[in-house]
Amino acid sequence: MDEVIPLGKKQIMGGQLRVYYYGYWVKAYEAPADTLLAKKLLISGLTRRLFNHCEHGINIPGRRLDEARGAYESESDPERKRVKGAMLAGCIFNRATDIFTKLVEIQALGVTIEYDNALMRECGALLQEALTLGQMVLHRSGEEGLDELWGEPFKAFSFGIEDFYNSRYVKIAQTMRAIDGMRDAMLETFASLPAFAPVGALLGAFADAAKVKCETLRTDPEVFEVWTSFVVSGERLAGFRPRSGSDAGVSQEQASEGLHILAAGKALIYDVARARVPMPKSAREFGERCEKFRRLCGAQRARSAVA
Repeated sequence: MDEVIPLGKKQIMGGQLRVYYYGYWVKAYEAPADTLLAKKLLISGLTRRLFNHCEHGINIPGRRLDEARGAYESESDPERKRVKGAMLAGCIFNRATDIFTKLVEIQALGVTIEYDNALMRECGALLQEALTLGQMVLHRSGEEGLDELWGEPFKAFSFGIEDFYNSRYVKIAQTMRAIDGMRDAMLETFASLPAFAPVGALLGAFADAAKVKCETLRTDPEVFEVWTSFVVSGERLAGFRPRSGSDAGVSQEQASEGLHILAAGKALIYDVARARVPMPKSAREFGERCEKFRRLCGAQRARSAVA
């Protein structure tokens, strides 16, 4: 019987500390001391990352909170209200970051800041409100929201830093599983198509590079090699062209749709790896598209066999 590995088990593997969650050994990092300054730096970094992956136009300065709230509350059109809600969420996040930054500056002057301080409570309330409004915000692809990204700064504020790091390892493991799922959907889709036979190795290399990318911090010395491998493997996948001819097993139209599926899968894995969240709605819809294409190709083969 296989040994059951406890969740959160840490182990040195290949000279690197790793932590186990849900079938994946994720690269682990030493958590900084749990101070207000460390939390401020962490929340600032998470907020920048959040805006980097979300739709354009929502990074509104915190000083404009009253304007943003007024614009949202006065809007009645549902589509316009969603966009203004996204802008309000961004503005609230920036206001919370502004407050936290000032608290750290005050603490640096020797003033003790307790966690029940009124401004600390306001900061927490703002982050909680932004988390709720974050459901209105879309990924830059326009595919779906990134609720989990909006929850990260609130977690960093509410949890100890070590606990926050552990929660990120869980999310990275889930992201790795999502990447493997999308890779497997494409491998299954093209497995019976001779024209696409060489693409399996390219898909495997890209998925492996994506998983390494999503577990590696930008400050890691290895990031130069990791990012390069991720980009190059994606370029090689994007450059794939199916074999043509009578034994290719697909029509010209099917070959074209197959390439579109590859491009969509590559883009989705790219987005998931960079955001380090699973994006389940997009992954589900992509899986349905792959299944539809498999059925189409299967029906075509059946008709050809009868003929």
